Amino acid sequence: MKNQDSLKTVNPVKQFFINYAVPILFIIMIVFAAPMSGLSPVFLINEVMTRLTRNSFLILSLLIPVLAGMGMNFGIVMGAMAGQIGLILITDWQIVGVPGILLAMLISTPIAIVFGYFTGIVLNKARGREMVTGMMLGYFMNGIYQLLVLYGMGKIIPIRDKSILLSRGYGIRNAISLDGIRQSLDNVIKLDIMGIQIPLVTLAVIALNCLFIIWFRKTKLGQDMRTVGQDMEVARMAGIDVEKTRIISIIISTVLAAYGMIIYLQNIGTINTYNSHEQIGFFAVAALLVGGASVSRASILNVFIGVVLFHTVFIVSPRAGKELIGSAQLGEYFRVFITYGVIAFSLALYAWRNRIEAENERKKAMMLRRASLQNEAEEGGNL
Repeated sequence: MKNQDSLKTVNPVKQFFINYAVPILFIIMIVFAAPMSGLSPVFLINEVMTRLTRNSFLILSLLIPVLAGMGMNFGIVMGAMAGQIGLILITDWQIVGVPGILLAMLISTPIAIVFGYFTGIVLNKARGREMVTGMMLGYFMNGIYQLLVLYGMGKIIPIRDKSILLSRGYGIRNAISLDGIRQSLDNVIKLDIMGIQIPLVTLAVIALNCLFIIWFRKTKLGQDMRTVGQDMEVARMAGIDVEKTRIISIIISTVLAAYGMIIYLQNIGTINTYNSHEQIGFFAVAALLVGGASVSRASILNVFIGVVLFHTVFIVSPRAGKELIGSAQLGEYFRVFITYGVIAFSLALYAWRNRIEAENERKKAMMLRRASLQNEAEEGGNL
């Protein structure tokens, strides 16, 4: 009994608050900041709906690598680059509307597959450090992407539309208008319910992605990924090609991220050629963690809770900062602080929980060993 009492047990209520500390913190912030912002409920709901349709597909691309035990895939930035290349090309070819979006997705798919394959190979060499390695790979590939669009397009890759080129005749301008496809997907069928705009087709596309993820988890490959995520050695003994399975999970994530970036940018209507993709990984990971996900566990529900909470704080914080201390700039700084702070806090909390669980497992093993030795001693004495 003394040994059992020494285990670090946590009562259910405290365990709930530990597991959902981040979403609870964000709910508290929204409860205080929303009234201070002075924003009307209809405006706030419209903004949240816009962010929900704009970001959800991109964040859903993070779920497959978590299933395979690879943590948060900061490398989705490479999928975002592939999506942007597709959008630049369809803008040059002046293909507009939904066909332009579909063609951009088609162009980005092989590029994203190559990027994902390369990323998967590197991450297999960096087991246990996948997240920081994915982040570094994003920075590395960003240099290659910028070299391509700054010097390759217009010189090696022919660009017919001179309006998107720099004045020197090659290299893409800093900002490109996507008027040809701006909100083309969102406006196919849009409901207006009490002043709230609901883009049904975009939501349907997001729902299809959710159904794909649910279906994929039940396939043999999905079950193999789950096994790999739980224990790679057990998976290897079961005949699963661990390295190949991990690479496939990253490829799927990168391709979905490319599609998500296209949906994201068609909603905004402009590409910031050299910067749009840079912070995508951080904002997507932060939103997922805000939804209650962890490095080893993430669900579709976490995605939608995270988008709503994370972006509601983003919407109300500048106005709340202005009303509170007369400076909206504080709210802007608060956004950046939240993004990186959420990631750091969530990872620290995850590491702390793992340490407590590992310590408890070690103590339980020692207790079982002692009980076994005691039973053997008693049986020997009886003989």
